[in-house]
Amino acid sequence: MVKLSAVVCVHNEEQRLGRCLDALRFADEIVVVLDRCTDRSRQIGEAFGAVMVSGVFPLEGPRRAAGMAAASGDWILEVDADEIVGPDLAAEVRGLLDDNRYAYHKTPVDNYIGGRVIRYGWGGSFGTTMAARLYRKGTKRWGGERVHPAVTFDGPQGPNLKTPLAHRFGENVSDVVRRLDRYSDLKSQDLREHGGKAGVLDNARRGLQRFLKCYFKRGGYREGSWGLLISLMAGLYPLLSALRAELDRPAREPELDLALEGEAKPAVLAHAA
Repeated sequence: MVKLSAVVCVHNEEQRLGRCLDALRFADEIVVVLDRCTDRSRQIGEAFGAVMVSGVFPLEGPRRAAGMAAASGDWILEVDADEIVGPDLAAEVRGLLDDNRYAYHKTPVDNYIGGRVIRYGWGGSFGTTMAARLYRKGTKRWGGERVHPAVTFDGPQGPNLKTPLAHRFGENVSDVVRRLDRYSDLKSQDLREHGGKAGVLDNARRGLQRFLKCYFKRGGYREGSWGLLISLMAGLYPLLSALRAELDRPAREPELDLALEGEAKPAVLAHAA
């Protein structure tokens, strides 16, 4: 029989992990990847009989690759701790496993803020409404970015699933703003290390384009004030990332520079003598 492994990567998710894993009982195997966890995430995973993987994974790609490597299933379903696979989606996933023509399938995502589902306005690397979460083991590759790494697949894409994955994006405005802070911080580190489109003015233009696209083309206006908020977050993301890449660079203390300059002079004079 074709075997399905569900893979969950977590960092201190004891508040949400139990509910997430309980919804994954339909899988033949659950793999939990613990990234520098200091809470009860391990005990919760073990209580569900999960295969446990521990490590230090600064980058998302190696973290998810570790989960794939530990999984023994023919197919892998990737789920985050703030996501729930409902019964209809579970049945739809199991119904696709016997079809060996495809390497992966995309799943629609319903994003919840508090008790409200927000379906319009997502994009610009700030939230998504479609994600490739179901794939054959060994077919998915992740890029080296810290946030939202690029992914590639070895094989053709199959039909999209119809039932959405329930994603708890946040409880309130503060949670949404915290996501922007975290995403832009990680993106700024990528910009400093690997270069890219880090110009502030260029990213201001990109941010405006993203806002307009999310609010109008992707229908953020249909969600009222929530749609305006997430469209603004999508627009601010590239600009804030570029600003942080420029302004958060470690600066040398002037006093230290003067001290080093003073220490260098005697050495130069001694050499000249």
